Amino acid sequence: MVDESKIEKAIELLLEGMGEDVSREGLKDTPRRVARMYAETLSGMDEDAADHLCRTFTTDSSDIVLERDITFFSTCEHHLMPFFGKVHVAYIPNGKVAGLSKLARTVEVFARRLQMQERMTGQIADALMKELDCKGACVMVEAEHTCMTMRGVKKPGSSTATVALRGVFETDPALEARFYALLGKSR
Repeated sequence: MVDESKIEKAIELLLEGMGEDVSREGLKDTPRRVARMYAETLSGMDEDAADHLCRTFTTDSSDIVLERDITFFSTCEHHLMPFFGKVHVAYIPNGKVAGLSKLARTVEVFARRLQMQERMTGQIADALMKELDCKGACVMVEAEHTCMTMRGVKKPGSSTATVALRGVFETDPALEARFYALLGKSR
């Protein structure tokens, strides 16, 4: 759980450490604003993906369900800087499907945490496998990391892609290739 009062104190110290006057007009309410911002952007730390994936509908279909271009924003745990992009989620139902909005909500649960893109990709795929008991899941995350674009190597426009394959997507190369084809990407 996010403790906003501790964040406020930390931001005051950070500003003082930068040589700023925390009592000046432009900064007076900054610690409170930053604390509220972190409470919002890290709200997934107190959420469980199961809460969103538990509402399902019966289906006879065993074809790919794909929700693509789910926009997300997350915070890199290494630099506390944003990374953002798109998530593409696919799964093969095993008698039940989740509402499409629940896939986007599942992405949000994991994105709204201090995170690594690689971990987040796998967490989304694992949640689908566990909560939907699906035959397979495939998740691709494409993101731009501000820790790469604003500082360090300073390479704006660069992006990182990660993929997690589970179940039949791991064992059937044609199914994996079909996922990429539906995204308009080559393997």
